[in-house]
Amino acid sequence: MAPYEALYGRRCHSPIHWHEAGEKKNFGTEIVEQTVKVIEKIKERIKVAQIDKNLMRDKRRKDLQFKVGDKVFLKISPTKSISRFGKRGKLRPRYIGPFEILARVGDLAYRLALPPQFTSVHNVFHVSMLRKYVHDPSHIINYSGLEINRDLSYEEVPIAVLDRKTHKLRNKDINLVKVQWSRHGQKETTWEREDEMMAKYPEFLKRG
Repeated sequence: MAPYEALYGRRCHSPIHWHEAGEKKNFGTEIVEQTVKVIEKIKERIKVAQIDKNLMRDKRRKDLQFKVGDKVFLKISPTKSISRFGKRGKLRPRYIGPFEILARVGDLAYRLALPPQFTSVHNVFHVSMLRKYVHDPSHIINYSGLEINRDLSYEEVPIAVLDRKTHKLRNKDINLVKVQWSRHGQKETTWEREDEMMAKYPEFLKRG
């Protein structure tokens, strides 16, 4: 006796044959073959769609190419001096330079002539880290006196507290401050926890 019949006192009716009375169809290899054909058709259509998408993307994309002697800007990543959940917050990238291209390394990398204060930084960069030499004061910063890490990041410091607010959670309230960072305008301000900022910059918050 089947466990279902022993438990409920009747035989189990499989949902495979739940249809109108008088009809009874057995599902065998036919439905399997139909399913396989449908899956193959779906795969072919997805492949065609991917090819079309790649063709359209390649038409719009132009790989950057520079020549020896050209001058380019180098992208660096500013980070806030406080960490949240074990990770340092990032701000919008900035550019320094211009620097002269000394040589082309492979198809997608270039060697730059860096100033002496960047001796700890490897001077070969991927083309995605470079930008054509076009004067843009809002994105290019003066790198004199700037300490850049090997991963091309540098620390920002707060210069002003623009606003305050309280974020209400279920069990507690968190005080937040709107911070403006050095070398960044008011459009790039970030909201930080007041207790974290107080631990890192106590004198700064007292002034703000």
